[in-house]
Amino acid sequence: MKDYINQVMKDFSEVEYPVCKLEEGYERLKRANMTEEEILQALTKAAVELTQETEPKWEYIAARFLYMKFEKELKVELEKRGIRSFYEKIKYLTQEGLYGSYILEHYSKEEILEAESYMKEERNALFNYSGLDLLLNRYVIQTHDHIKLETPQEMYMGIALHLAMKEADKMKWVKQFYDMLSKQEVTMATPTMSNARKPYHQLSSCFIDVVPDSLEGIYRSIDSFAKVSKFGGGMGMYFGKVRAAGSSIRGFEGAAGGVVRWIRIVNDTAVAVDQLGVRQGAAAVYLDVWHRDLPEFLQLRTNNGDERMRAHDIFPAVCYPDLFWKMAKEDLNQNWYLMCPHEIFMVKGWHLEDSYGEEWEEKYRQCIEDERIQKRCITIKEIVRMVLKSAVETGTPFTFNRDTVNRANPNGHKGMIYCSNLCTEIAQNMQEVESVSNEIKTKDGEVVVVTTTKPGDFVVCNLASLSLGHLPVEDRTYMKNIVKAAVRALDNVIDLNFYPVSYAEITNQKYRGIGLGVSGYHHLLAKKNILWESEEHLKFADELFEMINYLTISASADLAKEKGTYDFFNGSDWHTGSYFKKRNYVSKEWQELMEKVRNIGMRNGYLLAAAPTSSTSILAGTTAGLDPVMKKFFIEEKKGSMLPRVAPDLSVDTYYYYQNAHSINQKFSVKVCGIRQRHIDQAQSLNLYITNEYTLRQLFDLYTQAWEEGVKTIYYIRSKSLEVEECESCAS
Repeated sequence: MKDYINQVMKDFSEVEYPVCKLEEGYERLKRANMTEEEILQALTKAAVELTQETEPKWEYIAARFLYMKFEKELKVELEKRGIRSFYEKIKYLTQEGLYGSYILEHYSKEEILEAESYMKEERNALFNYSGLDLLLNRYVIQTHDHIKLETPQEMYMGIALHLAMKEADKMKWVKQFYDMLSKQEVTMATPTMSNARKPYHQLSSCFIDVVPDSLEGIYRSIDSFAKVSKFGGGMGMYFGKVRAAGSSIRGFEGAAGGVVRWIRIVNDTAVAVDQLGVRQGAAAVYLDVWHRDLPEFLQLRTNNGDERMRAHDIFPAVCYPDLFWKMAKEDLNQNWYLMCPHEIFMVKGWHLEDSYGEEWEEKYRQCIEDERIQKRCITIKEIVRMVLKSAVETGTPFTFNRDTVNRANPNGHKGMIYCSNLCTEIAQNMQEVESVSNEIKTKDGEVVVVTTTKPGDFVVCNLASLSLGHLPVEDRTYMKNIVKAAVRALDNVIDLNFYPVSYAEITNQKYRGIGLGVSGYHHLLAKKNILWESEEHLKFADELFEMINYLTISASADLAKEKGTYDFFNGSDWHTGSYFKKRNYVSKEWQELMEKVRNIGMRNGYLLAAAPTSSTSILAGTTAGLDPVMKKFFIEEKKGSMLPRVAPDLSVDTYYYYQNAHSINQKFSVKVCGIRQRHIDQAQSLNLYITNEYTLRQLFDLYTQAWEEGVKTIYYIRSKSLEVEECESCAS
């Protein structure tokens, strides 16, 4: 026992923690005749129990003991299988169907041995206990009977080998991708981290589909959701085109069941297709605030009313036009009209949901004045009350400000953005899949039915995050290189992905949309000694995200010069320069970049999206996404084990700057979100943290402020007394 303690503690010589505390903790846990693994397990637990605000480094000591135990167990398993090198391990895992054969097909033995020489085992010391525990249990490759056969560094290298395998200069990019991942400077989304290098390499977090207004179309969308869920993806589904309850079907009045009945089928699919038993599927369903089924939709997750109209396992979201918030600000007692999109089309010949801004407002007023269209009249106050009641009770519905989103859409020349994804950070063009024909044909003497569809735009979320707390953000050259590598890795995800739905592949290739975001935002502020509620924070956020935006656009343009532009670049805001003008980028540096983009093109039609990063931020030992910390320190119990959660780099120097989320003035969080939004072409997963003292009026004021500040989406309303579920597909 003392040998193990001495071996670990010598690496923490700068940390003046009394070793006797660890020995005392071990003495309480020890039993007679313990094996080496049991001794290390006891030491790990003792170190975990010692972790506290005043002595946070114990979690790194615990991680070291945990790794020693894992290393010993792994050595035994590798000896059993005769594996002596990384190359032999890849061969074995490939033979066992745990590694994709494509790695050995793209790399020679010499190249894999070279890749092995790049690995730095000392980087395992970067893990805290929670991060290492999560990685070993969820991310490294295990046999079918749950025996771990991959080290953390081999995991990072396997991901790098996958993402670089079609590069002309493969080994250069293998090293760069490995370094940015293993140094915890960039995290890829959970599906990429988990599935890269594996036979079924579904690398994308989330998908978004427009649900058509037809029986065939609705079931096609639900089928697509099931396929996505099977391979670990989440889904955003726009239901705004589906006819309301009581609407006509083939001229028969009152025949339609409405969106809630279909959403319940989505709910049951999420539960049934449970991602290999790891977790159930996850879907967010979006509906326009003017849809006639809105009141029933807003009660999907609440605990009152008819249980047959509830769907507790999906996440509702509401799409708002500017007009709604304008009228709400003026007078909550004004009337708002709910209508059926199908009836509007039958009477007017156009789809109200296919427009936004002033055009939408004009068409909405035409619908109100047209007596042929049935309306459900309700005050704005009543809608707001239902939204806020659900938000406080369930954390949902999410918010999607559709006019704000579409005005900022760099590819508005090619379509509309109807809704976002499961974590509200994606904003890309969407279009429903259309049925073309069903034909009976004879093929090889057999009668077959051939169904033809027009693919539309089925959005894919390809995500990664810059770990700001681990990056020298003041070093522009360093940041430029990291951003270039991250953009390149994400662009490669598009070409190397396994697509559960073919429509997704078509859209991904057309727009080549990526979502580079950030984690460790509060971590960085604390390290910089910047208070959340300060003018310094506002200025810092503006400068930081302007820099990230500049470097990302530049990286995508450079990649376009090397590999070509995305299909719809011509006529886009990137091409015309409108993207830069809308954001008032007028400096000489920005003007030069605008000309560079105009002349060279862009590799990616969409670039930045700030996801929640809940799981991957734990891996990287940093704070989640753009959120403030919930607490500086707490103990989380998961499946019987105790996990210390400590604010990263917590010390005398940073303690004051880690203000707890629920004690922060949320108006300030909304304001800084608006400042960042100018520099983010897509959206941000903005959580609002409220306490029991919040009135509904105060919460309403946050919604209207967000709209006024140009915030595109709001994710969860996190009440202090409310535990909300996190999407592990997207929140990563």
